[in-house]
Amino acid sequence: MPTIEQPVQPAAPQTALVPVSVVYGDGIGPEIMGATLRILQAAGARIAPQEVRMGEALYREGFTSGFAPDAWDNLRQTGVLLKAPITTPQGGGYKSLNVTLRKSLGLYANVRPCRAYAPYVPTHHPAMDLVIIRENEEDLYAGIEHRQTREVMQCLKLITRPGCEKIVRYAFEYARANGRKKVTALSKDNIMKMCDGLFHTVFDEISAEYPDIQAEHQIIDIGTARVAARPEGYDVIVTLNLYGDILSDVAAEVAGSVGLAGSANIGDSFAMFEAIHGSAPDLAGQDAANPGGLISAAALMLGHLGQHEVAASIQNALLCALEDGMHTRDVAGPHTKEVLGTQAFADAIIERLGRVPQHLPAVTADSGARKMPVRQPAEPAHIDKQLVGTDVFFEWTDAGRDPEVLAAILQEAQLDGVPLRMITNRGVKVWPDGLPETFKSDHWRCRFQSETPVTHRDLLALLVRVHDKGLDFIKTEHLYTFDGVPGYSLGQGQ
Repeated sequence: MPTIEQPVQPAAPQTALVPVSVVYGDGIGPEIMGATLRILQAAGARIAPQEVRMGEALYREGFTSGFAPDAWDNLRQTGVLLKAPITTPQGGGYKSLNVTLRKSLGLYANVRPCRAYAPYVPTHHPAMDLVIIRENEEDLYAGIEHRQTREVMQCLKLITRPGCEKIVRYAFEYARANGRKKVTALSKDNIMKMCDGLFHTVFDEISAEYPDIQAEHQIIDIGTARVAARPEGYDVIVTLNLYGDILSDVAAEVAGSVGLAGSANIGDSFAMFEAIHGSAPDLAGQDAANPGGLISAAALMLGHLGQHEVAASIQNALLCALEDGMHTRDVAGPHTKEVLGTQAFADAIIERLGRVPQHLPAVTADSGARKMPVRQPAEPAHIDKQLVGTDVFFEWTDAGRDPEVLAAILQEAQLDGVPLRMITNRGVKVWPDGLPETFKSDHWRCRFQSETPVTHRDLLALLVRVHDKGLDFIKTEHLYTFDGVPGYSLGQGQ
């Protein structure tokens, strides 16, 4: 169980208690948090837990954000949060509290160690020991969605160069600080050539600064398949938000159990630690949940606070319990000697504090705290940005959805020098020279593009002419060049 080697605040003196915000969560949350706090106290963790109210009960009290009014003040005062799983009610009007915390507090790096505990926890991959570092603030998790037509919904995928630079550099610094040898980037830049292409480009740029660490890039689909089939081939993986969310659960399950996996969410001035599993309301109150994931997260938190000896003691006690066959039912297998409930499993760990495992690799305390430098992305150089046209999106179902008819109407509305160049439907070109077999929804992208720069006033005039034709335009996306390079995907034939 690696620890996170990036204290964002100096290690406290041995006798001082560090204030830590604690959220008990929903479902099984209060049970596993209670068990975890008992272990921390027994191990001598120098923390002063301060409860913060957030979660399902707050939603029901009318706080649609899920936060108590004083929650943010408490979080700012401590700078560290240990959080049990929280339930986000399904249905409109409720945003994910986890996403809100990560984005509002600038927790750009999600770090999820995934290792096997073979043979004590069943797995087909006993040598598995990898870390997934996931960008935590951008991508489709920006949550910008619209219903654009009667048939089409849209979700915007936002990727920034500063965001890519921060997460890629964090991955290489993490690898260097923790003695890892290789960083693998996963993306889908063969399809999303601009968004994922930017991530790949930044990865190549930054990897050149770390000649001591092997660097490679893979397409996310084959990379995920290989993590499931041959995870031993990976060391540190860095990827975008959605991919990382899916991949880290795959990896945790391949390692043996999602219930044993903890994660850290790291920002420049705040850090949050949590289990990766959900609130499992169907298990609530049964003393049956595995607290191992939250215990692992708490150990990561202690390492973050500089309390490496205590973190190692807890991690080794957990390993000893697994070696001794003391298992919760979700990890029970051939080596299980006793199936324990939540609190009994915590007791088994407490009883083994001070011991080191005999077969699983023991965790050693690193009181030297290999610090990871935090470097802000460089200010961008001047880039010449020129407006050269616009994509206008329409909801249109007339004339049997014949793109030739739509093109004829738009050509009557086009401006001199800003002609209609292309029409696509769901991203597939249907004019000119479209195929009759292509399925067509009610959502059309129509590109008007000039050979020379145009003005916003030109495009406003174009929209007026389109409006006068009785067409329902639902959005526009302007077309820019940056230092002469198109800042938009090119259609077929362009």
